[in-house]
Amino acid sequence: MITNKMIDNFIDKIPPRPEILQDTIRLLNDGNLTKAAKTAEQDLALKGYLSSLVNKPLYGFKTEVSNIGQIFGILGLTGSQQTVYNYMLSLLCPKKWVLFNLNENSFHDLQINLSIHWKKILEHLNIKDKEIESAITLLPASIIVSEALFSTKKKDVELLRSVNALDYNTILVKLCNTSLFNICKTIATKWDMSEQIQQIVYASSGLNPSKDEQIDTLAKWMHLLLFYELSQPMFVKAGLNDFIDFQLEYVQDIYEDFAKVMDL
Repeated sequence: MITNKMIDNFIDKIPPRPEILQDTIRLLNDGNLTKAAKTAEQDLALKGYLSSLVNKPLYGFKTEVSNIGQIFGILGLTGSQQTVYNYMLSLLCPKKWVLFNLNENSFHDLQINLSIHWKKILEHLNIKDKEIESAITLLPASIIVSEALFSTKKKDVELLRSVNALDYNTILVKLCNTSLFNICKTIATKWDMSEQIQQIVYASSGLNPSKDEQIDTLAKWMHLLLFYELSQPMFVKAGLNDFIDFQLEYVQDIYEDFAKVMDL
């Protein structure tokens, strides 16, 4: 059984933002791309991550980009901030995935897909808010949490899913009376993300609607986007298609609009 102590131990292992990351995020929040890039250059691991991630085909750059100043300039303020948040999440990734058939490249692709499509959604909703755009970076945290908590109990989890056809979030709720999205809210708190961001991600499970209309609307789009991405062949193969239970009633009022935005 997965115990609350196991959950607490995992959360305790979540690293706070290192000093260079803190300074980089602060400068990006202040709108200073030049200084943020110079600061990010000091962290070789961050520099390597940004270079490898941004040069993936999904970003569509014709020539390789390695200079952090160029990368931040191409991504823009919000895109740069979002990518740095993606890097922070990558610090939690397991070296070897056990529960899900993922690796570093496929997980990065998921991060990129979510980021690109979330930006498209926000443009459609005419929302220009760098914090809200960065909220999408926390969704992959649910997958990391699930992997960490369930990997040592893989057989038990697979048995529960085969007998009752339960999604991973429901299994965690039944075993520990908490949810993956609630744990991600805790991660957001530890990383000093705003209360608004925490509420959007928490409500995106589709099981805990927000009373705030704007937050709930964004949570609906986020729920649909997560389900859409995890239903792609690559992630079905990885075992992520049953990650959460799709709440059709929750998103029914925006479903057709979502399909148009995603060109479905």
